[in-house]
Amino acid sequence: MFRKITNFLSLSLVLSTLLAGNVFGCACCAEPGTYFLRSAKPDKFVIDLVSEFAFAQKANLYMTEAGFDTIEGLGAIQKEDESAMGVMDYIAGGSFANKTWKLNLKTPKGSTAALTLPMPLKFTEQKVDIHDVEDRPNGPWLYKELRFEGPVSNATGFARAGFVRGTTYSLVFQGRGVGCDEVEDFTHWHLSIDGPKAGYAFYGKLSSGRKPDSESAKSGAPSMLDTSGLK
Repeated sequence: MFRKITNFLSLSLVLSTLLAGNVFGCACCAEPGTYFLRSAKPDKFVIDLVSEFAFAQKANLYMTEAGFDTIEGLGAIQKEDESAMGVMDYIAGGSFANKTWKLNLKTPKGSTAALTLPMPLKFTEQKVDIHDVEDRPNGPWLYKELRFEGPVSNATGFARAGFVRGTTYSLVFQGRGVGCDEVEDFTHWHLSIDGPKAGYAFYGKLSSGRKPDSESAKSGAPSMLDTSGLK
């Protein structure tokens, strides 16, 4: 009798542990068909999250077949970029302190620029099931965006000519993941600058983001969706 009771208690403990683990493991699961979009004030979680994003040391200028005909405010580097006869790699670096991003850019020949971007009072968050992976364990692998839009507070170097009052920015962090957000979910960034004398965009990767061959990707997630060329 004692043995039966002991076995029952052991089985109950195992089942309780498994169920608890399943509940914990699915706390961040997303449902098929998820489409989540909201605008809100950046709270401590969001501020702490983006403060851990690290810009990779390479960026590119977004360009169509029209070349510099559709770009304003970067005349200082037009000749160098066009002479590259293709996509020119810029050296990038970024920091986030006192709720402000500072993005540094450098051309291969040494021309530099720095853009100062204060965090706005509101940001936009989007999470979408894009239906590219069916029957994935624990729900779909969502496409994610964190979008921040506001005025540019300063621009120097080759970006200075396009900086006047009314110049604005849109900084988007892109990635993939489950329902909850982690630093490694966000793998790419895209920055658009618009204003009376400016109209251009740069994009690149986040070195703090998940690598395609990580354990998370192996567990059923697809390779990262690179939409960094979207403006």
